[in-house]
Amino acid sequence: MRDGDPLRIDLPPPVAAILSALRESGEEAVLVGGCVRDLVRGDQPADWDLATAAPPETVAAHFPASTWENAFGTVTVLDPGGGRGIEVTTYRTEAGYRDQRRPDEVRWGRSLTDDLARRDFTINAMAWLPDAAGSESGHLVDPFGGAGDLEAGLLRAVGDPDARFGEDALRLLRAVRLATRFDLQIDPDTEAAIREHAADAASLSGERVRDELMRILAGTAPLSGAFEAMERLGLLAVLIPELAALRGVPQAKPLAGDALDHSLRAADALPPSDPVLRLAALLHDVGKATTLADGHFLHHDRDGAHLAERILVRLRAPRTETSRVVRLVSHHMFAYTPEWTDAAVRRFVRRVGLDLLPDLFALRSADDVASGVEEPPDGWPELRRRVEAVVANDPLDAGQLAVNGDDLVAELGIPPGPPIGRLLAGLMEAVLEDPGLNSRDRLLELARAMASG
Repeated sequence: MRDGDPLRIDLPPPVAAILSALRESGEEAVLVGGCVRDLVRGDQPADWDLATAAPPETVAAHFPASTWENAFGTVTVLDPGGGRGIEVTTYRTEAGYRDQRRPDEVRWGRSLTDDLARRDFTINAMAWLPDAAGSESGHLVDPFGGAGDLEAGLLRAVGDPDARFGEDALRLLRAVRLATRFDLQIDPDTEAAIREHAADAASLSGERVRDELMRILAGTAPLSGAFEAMERLGLLAVLIPELAALRGVPQAKPLAGDALDHSLRAADALPPSDPVLRLAALLHDVGKATTLADGHFLHHDRDGAHLAERILVRLRAPRTETSRVVRLVSHHMFAYTPEWTDAAVRRFVRRVGLDLLPDLFALRSADDVASGVEEPPDGWPELRRRVEAVVANDPLDAGQLAVNGDDLVAELGIPPGPPIGRLLAGLMEAVLEDPGLNSRDRLLELARAMASG
């Protein structure tokens, strides 16, 4: 497919209605960007983005149920059917990017080609122009050859790649994501410009980097390819130097490769439906770069947890996400043997946390796959079965004790405060050792003995 070729599209009714209303008012209106790329590829777009020659106030006047609260001419038209809002952006030209993120000057335009020229990559610089109001027939507008690049398996910047990356440094990382997602080779001139601007990625906010990384981690393509590309282009050492430091760290495992290869394989072994778990796999051995001594990685789980927290704080990750990853890194080196008592299994569950166990076992499985080993039947798969048994039958937290703090205050005459907390902790330890103690009478008797010294 090439510029000017006919293209018929089954438009969602809200999209068709917006295009038709603008066209009937004498304004040019088109589909643009990622949705056109997807349509050219034969995929169903996840989002529909529209652009128009009409200024934003005109667009907003056409659609009373709309919002416009930005300087970039994007009006969000609400779907009367309750679906997601549809963005309609006025053609514009931009100038000056002193912060390498936002243009210093935005001007509304009337030229679709000029609007497409400001976009990042040719595959995102295509539009679809309907033949008439309400028509699902139209033609491709592709002045920069994006459709041909898709056909050739090429990712290429629009115009001068040096200028495009100088405008917004996030495009450096977006190039990796798009090339990985669509299995594209990066055009040589575009790749050279990425290498030249790689250091600029240090100026990006943690939130923007994290958002792009999570999109990569949520992608269906093997994410190892994306991180290998980041390393090759000089981006990994800038954005996650702690991970880049694993290159060259030796691994004594059946599968060849160093600690970075192993970490990437582990992340590949987990489902893209859980990008945070994949992130934990990516970082699970990050402590190995700082703990290698005499062929061993003593306490690399502990050091790795500190490094993972530092990375995620830098990336402004949500606290729940940071906690989940740090805990997984901290606990991933558990060493089970069949000699563990049931009390030891219960303490393991308490130490790790019931909420984390499914993730931890999934991470351990991915770690095994990445190492080229298979756990023996009496390894962690047996532990998993034993965990299921104690979870089903035994008290594992203070809320499951047959007494609570109020009971201890009433029966022992001890005022509320830290001593009550210490007594409950002691009772919990006793019940972990022997669940048969978990009755009101026996726990009160034990509490009295503890309180009396």
